[in-house]
Amino acid sequence: MGIQSIKDLVLKSKRVLIRVDFNVPLDEQGNISDDARIKGALPTIQYAMEQGAKVILMSHMGRPKGKVNKSLSLVPVARRLSELLGSSVNMAPDCIGDEVTKMVDGLKPGEVLLLENLRFHLGEEKDDPEFARSLAELGDVYIDDAFATAHRAAASMVGITRHVREKAAGFLMLDEVNFINKALTAPQRPFAAIVGGAKISGKLEVLENLVEKVDKLIVGGGMAFTFVKALGQNIGRSLVEDDLLGKAREIMEKAKARGVKLYLPVDCVCAPDLKASEGIVDKTIQEIPDDLMALDIGPASSTLFSEALSDCATIVWNGPMGVFEQKPFASGTMAIARKVASSKGLTIVGGGDTDAALHESRLADKVSFVSTAGGAFLEMLGGLELPGVKALES
Repeated sequence: MGIQSIKDLVLKSKRVLIRVDFNVPLDEQGNISDDARIKGALPTIQYAMEQGAKVILMSHMGRPKGKVNKSLSLVPVARRLSELLGSSVNMAPDCIGDEVTKMVDGLKPGEVLLLENLRFHLGEEKDDPEFARSLAELGDVYIDDAFATAHRAAASMVGITRHVREKAAGFLMLDEVNFINKALTAPQRPFAAIVGGAKISGKLEVLENLVEKVDKLIVGGGMAFTFVKALGQNIGRSLVEDDLLGKAREIMEKAKARGVKLYLPVDCVCAPDLKASEGIVDKTIQEIPDDLMALDIGPASSTLFSEALSDCATIVWNGPMGVFEQKPFASGTMAIARKVASSKGLTIVGGGDTDAALHESRLADKVSFVSTAGGAFLEMLGGLELPGVKALES
C-alpha cells in the first residue's frame, strides 16, 4: 500500500489541513527554547502556500488532558512561525467551532491559519469520531507532516482520514518513513545498529527486531550493563534491570545463532554517582568496583565500536553511550557521533537524547538523516506499524 506525497495533489485554492508537530519546549517565560520542529515543517507549509492553498495548521502541545491551559497555548508558535515565513500567521481561538469555521472561510490563497492546541479537547487523544469529523470539515485536503506523533492513534492523525477524500504525507513525514524503511527493508551491507540509553525495557522490541536484520549490533549506555551482568560479570552499582537478564541472554543467543556480531563495552568510566567531580576512574568491564557505577563507555570501547563501524554501509543510531549531559561522561557518545558523522554510508540518527548529543557535537549536518521523532522512530525500528502512517495508505 502506497502513501501519496503532497506533490501528488492539486492544492490551488483548496483548504489544506496540515497536521504538524509544534510540540516545542517553552522556557519559564513562555518563550520557545528550541524551534527545530517548527523549522522542520517549513518546506511543507511553504510548498502549500506557493501552490495557492488556504493553509490550516493543526498541532498539539504538552499534555493539557482535555482542558484549556494558557501555558500550553500555541500563540508563541504562531509568532515564531510568522517570523520564519516572513508573513503573518493568523491564530485561531480554538481548533473547532463556529468562530474557527468563520476564520477558515475568510482565508485567501497563500494565507496561513494556526488552530489552537488540539489537546484542549479530550476527543483528540481518544480519536473521537465526532471531534475528527469536526476537524475534517475545515478542509478539502489533509496532509500529515507529524511523524513524531505517528505512533499515536489521535483524531487529527487517524480519525480525520476517514472523512477527507484526498490525503497525503508532507515532506518531513515522507523523509522519515522512506529513510527508516530503506534501512530496515533494503539496507546496503554491512548494516550496523547502535543502541544506547538507560534501559532495555523501552527498547526490547527494537533490539529484537534489529537483531533479525543487522550484521552488527552495538549496545552501549546504561542498558549495556544488563547484558554484562547476564554474562556473569560484576557491575558494581551500575544501572541494571534484573528482571530482563533472561531477555538479554535471549538477544545474545539469537545474535550468535544468526551470525550477528554483538558488541558490548570492554571498559567504562566509573564514578560514585552522576554528579561526581572526583573519584572518576576508567576500568575494564571485569574490574568495576563494588562501590562505583559505570556512567560512560571507556576509550577502548570507543575504539572498538568505531572500528566495528568502519566498513558499514548503513548505520542506525538510537541512544547515547553514557550520561552525556555531564561533561565527565560525554566522551563515549561524542566519539560515536564523530564516527557516524564521518561514515560514507547511509547514516540515520533518531531519538531525543541522541539528536541532542549529535547537535551538541555540531555534526548533525554530516549525517544522512536526523529523525525528529523519539517514540515513533523507536516503534518503527521495532517493526511496529504506526497508526499515523497506516492511516495515510490508500
